[in-house]
Amino acid sequence: MLTYDLDQRGSTPLYEYLYQCIRQDIITGVLHAGERLPSKRTLAQHLSIGIITVANAYAQLAVEGYITSKEKIGYFVEDVSNYRLRRRSAAPAIPEPREKEYLADFKANRISLKNFPLATWSRLMRETLSLQNDELLKTVPYNGVYELRKAIADYLAHNRAMQVDPAQIIIGAGTEYLYGRLLQMFGPACTFAIEEPGYKKFAAISASYGNPWKYIPIDESGMQIDALEESGADVVHVSPANHFPTGIVMPVTRRIELFEWVNRIRKRYIIEDDYDSEFRYNGRFILPLYAQDTQNRVIYINTFSKSLVPSLRISYMVLPRRLLARYGETMSFYSCTVSSFEQYTLARFISEGYFERHINKMKLYYREQRRKILQAIKASPLAKHSQIIERNAGTHFLLHVDTELTEEAVRSAAAAASLQLSFYSDYSYTQTSSDGITLVINYAGIEESKLSEVIKRLEALFITH
Repeated sequence: MLTYDLDQRGSTPLYEYLYQCIRQDIITGVLHAGERLPSKRTLAQHLSIGIITVANAYAQLAVEGYITSKEKIGYFVEDVSNYRLRRRSAAPAIPEPREKEYLADFKANRISLKNFPLATWSRLMRETLSLQNDELLKTVPYNGVYELRKAIADYLAHNRAMQVDPAQIIIGAGTEYLYGRLLQMFGPACTFAIEEPGYKKFAAISASYGNPWKYIPIDESGMQIDALEESGADVVHVSPANHFPTGIVMPVTRRIELFEWVNRIRKRYIIEDDYDSEFRYNGRFILPLYAQDTQNRVIYINTFSKSLVPSLRISYMVLPRRLLARYGETMSFYSCTVSSFEQYTLARFISEGYFERHINKMKLYYREQRRKILQAIKASPLAKHSQIIERNAGTHFLLHVDTELTEEAVRSAAAAASLQLSFYSDYSYTQTSSDGITLVINYAGIEESKLSEVIKRLEALFITH
């Protein structure tokens, strides 16, 4: 007869504890396959419990296949010999990957975090919870909440001379997500062209979707249009206002050539990545290609990760009107990947003027940061062995160092000195140089208090005293 100490069940329901006990005996072989179980009434009397309790336990065991019921005969144990619970020692915890901390990290995705208006953002978040409570619970439209799309459209009109309807804007969690949707919409038969050097991640995303791509060389005016024409590409990715990593601004003559290229064949489009375009320190802003487009051939992409904080992960793209129906038909089944809570908060941050004030503040901060690091390099012994290449924009510049050292050796020595370097070659697939090393110096995230020590360590990589 089955006997269990039901007082050990604690807060577990009685029928469930009985089910667990019988199940354990079946799995461990205490109860053998084909063995007949006591009737419900007999087991209830033996354990001094209600017959309903036994019936519920048997019913659960039968549903899960541990026992079977034969009408007018009783309950029998099923053969589960291939399923045995084995006691295992606790597996070691999987270590969480932790990003290494450096004295200075020159990677392009680093920014100054201390200047983010956290108090203002926190207040808007709280107010969003109270003012938009009902809206926060609704399903987010595939292209993002209207309030954020309207705020972005107004900002683009006032600060980028772009006339955009909110319906043309698609919100996504990062530019990688938006690129992926474009690649999927255009399909694997579409060939993409990318600047060389340029944004390698776009090429990697393109490859993952099975889209062929071509690398198009640049010169002092940006992408070479003759090479673009020869590539047979259908869609081209460019950064005309601030090419990364060179900082080149595409002049009007090259822009005209690019528009002539895209307008020659109906299926061609331009993806305009307005990367880091907010931070220009001399002269007025550079007019986006989108604002100059008269044939609805430019897809405009930008992100708040660089202008606010990377963790926000909110980017957007503006589709030309001729692509709206196509995108809706092919991509609208995807859910928006940004929570409504963050979207409503950002909408207020933009529409109430906080975003524009923050950009103006950061322009002053980065201009001063740039001046200090350039001055520190020029005052160091490294100046005699290097050349600074910068164009008064963005949060980075190029530093070419005359050295016979290999990039591998410099990278290794830099890591030992707690410096994370970014090389020009990191953004190029085809261009190599045997004449020194060119570094991409992103200074946005370097703390001023550490600047002197950072330059000393950078200098020590190349100069032996």
